[in-house]
Amino acid sequence: MNITFLGSGDAFGSGGRFQACIFVEASSTRFLLDCGASSLIAMRRFGVDPASIDAILVSHLHGDHFGGIPFFILDAQFISRRTRPLLIAGPPGIEARVRQTMEDLFPGSSQTKQGFTYEFLELPQRQMTHFNGLSVTAHEVPHASGAPSYALRIECDGKVLAYSGDTEWAEALLEVAEEADLFICESYYFEKAVRFHLNYRNLVERLPDFHCKRVILTHLGPEMHEHRSEVEIEVAEDGLSIQL
Repeated sequence: MNITFLGSGDAFGSGGRFQACIFVEASSTRFLLDCGASSLIAMRRFGVDPASIDAILVSHLHGDHFGGIPFFILDAQFISRRTRPLLIAGPPGIEARVRQTMEDLFPGSSQTKQGFTYEFLELPQRQMTHFNGLSVTAHEVPHASGAPSYALRIECDGKVLAYSGDTEWAEALLEVAEEADLFICESYYFEKAVRFHLNYRNLVERLPDFHCKRVILTHLGPEMHEHRSEVEIEVAEDGLSIQL
């Protein structure tokens, strides 16, 4: 499994980073983990062909995590000339939210006949769902987004990839990350305690409780960038590619 951080930033481009988007290549599938509004730009920057993506997994319905999907679908129709099916999986309400966003940004686009099929899959909570060679389990975490927000545990090719999405501290994170080969965890703040997001100090205190092989921090906000020299946990950069 090869993992490339196409976007490791927050909603505001802090540190000049693209919004959340992680590209995963497995033996039988290629997928995006989140697709923020800047994701298509990031894909072009790092040489990822949008037409090669089989699925998009969305952690929650905030624009910096799903807002790139309308652009992705338009590109698939007019630029990439996509023919292969696309699956978009995420929390309850994902289809309605994506279609509404498409209409808000490009009126009529959600009703346009495409040269490819795309479908939506709502992920149930705490129930393993199988598709595209993946086994995905979603755990609800506290992050207000107008729908359930998820941390995701993805199993494929004998590896486990865990992703916090956006969240404040929740015990569910320990379950998501249990025995994971990689836990990608948000750390928006350094030490400021704010609802719905994690901070680095908190994570350091709880790090011994995470029984996983590797932790990489992402979704860094301004405070994290200001204190970057004090951060001792591995931090993602746009373009970082690792192999599990």
